[in-house]
Amino acid sequence: MRFTPRVLTQHDGQFRFLKAPSDSPAAQHDPRVAETVSRMLSDIERRGLDAVRQYSRDLDGFDGEFVLDPEDIARSGSRLPAELAQAIELGSERTRAFAAETRRHLQDFEVETAPGITCGVRYVPLRQVGAYLPAGRFPLTASAFMSVGVAKEAGVDLVTAATPPQPNGRANDAVLYAAHLSGADRIFLLGGVQALATMAFGLLDELPADMIVGAGNAFVAEAKRQLFGRVAIDLPAGPSEVAIIADETADPEIVAADLLGQAEHGPTSPAALITTSEALGRAVAAAVEVQLETLSTAEIAGPAWRNYGSITVADTPEVAATLMDDLAPEHLEIITADDAWYHDRLRNYGSIFLGPWSTVAYSDKGMAGTNHTLPTAGGAKHSAGLSASRFLKPLTFQKVERDATVQAAEAVQVISDSEGMEAHSRTATYRLDRFRG
Repeated sequence: MRFTPRVLTQHDGQFRFLKAPSDSPAAQHDPRVAETVSRMLSDIERRGLDAVRQYSRDLDGFDGEFVLDPEDIARSGSRLPAELAQAIELGSERTRAFAAETRRHLQDFEVETAPGITCGVRYVPLRQVGAYLPAGRFPLTASAFMSVGVAKEAGVDLVTAATPPQPNGRANDAVLYAAHLSGADRIFLLGGVQALATMAFGLLDELPADMIVGAGNAFVAEAKRQLFGRVAIDLPAGPSEVAIIADETADPEIVAADLLGQAEHGPTSPAALITTSEALGRAVAAAVEVQLETLSTAEIAGPAWRNYGSITVADTPEVAATLMDDLAPEHLEIITADDAWYHDRLRNYGSIFLGPWSTVAYSDKGMAGTNHTLPTAGGAKHSAGLSASRFLKPLTFQKVERDATVQAAEAVQVISDSEGMEAHSRTATYRLDRFRG
């Protein structure tokens, strides 16, 4: 998450760094990881479940049944503290409600583009989706809301989830309960590359998935990249990102907390502040250091901030907005005296959070309703995040009546003949003959 040289040159002298990121950007593609994943995928495709079982034993120390019992899944909520179960229920409800409303606004339509020619679109759900639900040091409980729940609200027939076994040989109950509430049809106790390959290749008595979604470590991200084309994926995944535009009205402690809230995802997670107030920038830098002193995950968030964190002071709101659009962050918070001005102007971000009460964490944990699967590494310049629309195919149709033949066919004939595509021309001229005959 860096400014491009062109923008730096165009606005030279209109901003300054209070803290610049490290000279070494976070790696988005590790050749060693790519080689390992390629070897594993080829082996699993060749040997099937035998290879999956071997990787599960070697990598996860697990040699049990891969398909979880539906009754045990349904009981997962009873094994959780009541307040955690209730929070998961709330997050699932809100995320599915927003996904359902998104789906409702994607309506089939048809229109007469010319007399006798009707074109239209039907939104058709994918048949089968595989969702990976990470459960390592940070289980990311809400991932099921964003992947399984949104897919089901979009109308996907079969959603299969996979989550890695814990050291005790069981699934993480919070992740399991979130997947159950989100409507998962089947859940596999499988981790990493072998989980994605099992769903993509259809190795456990189901058809191959049409799409694979969900977050994960570098090996999971690379497996999705290599499987893309054979299946659809949600987004190429990089380190989680946060950026904030704040002015003198912002609370430095809140801004610092929100920067560290995303830096906590991993030691290469970028966190950027662009401010029109140097005093605020310096106060935020000091607050970050104070908070790191007592943060239990400081060994993760600290390196992320030191190596990839930045504070930039812009001379004007216009410069601040231009710089932020150039960064195109995954998560963007606006904490200013005129949030609406920035909201109207900005266009490159995964999801935007307006005002001091709209922290990214509310969305991360499903309490807002929007999706936390979002483009990283500048992808927000051309792509949007995961939503109900990603699980739907907008399929076009057209129907031409007899009376519309002459004008359409004559034009097609002229264009085809100019291109030298005689077979195309004949599809039109034969119809003209029938029409006139």
